[in-house]
Amino acid sequence: MSTKRQMQKAAEATAWNPLSLLSGWGIRSSHAYTAGFVSIAISFLSWLISRKKDDAKPQSDRWGLFVGEWAPTFFALGIALKHEE
Repeated sequence: MSTKRQMQKAAEATAWNPLSLLSGWGIRSSHAYTAGFVSIAISFLSWLISRKKDDAKPQSDRWGLFVGEWAPTFFALGIALKHEE
């Protein structure tokens, strides 16, 4: 086997693409977009619930912010998966 072919084979073995893995599992860009919108809805609901509770308000607000930060990640994954498709 030539040295060039060995280098190509080594590069293919080390080139791990998580997007190809997700795509192989059947996850599509529409799934990631849906998860982003669900994340926004859960964040909003958590905030609404926290407004009604006086005792656990700070913890609920933090939970809403935490879940709300998932949305950009899901949207970015959706865009990346769209390019993979």
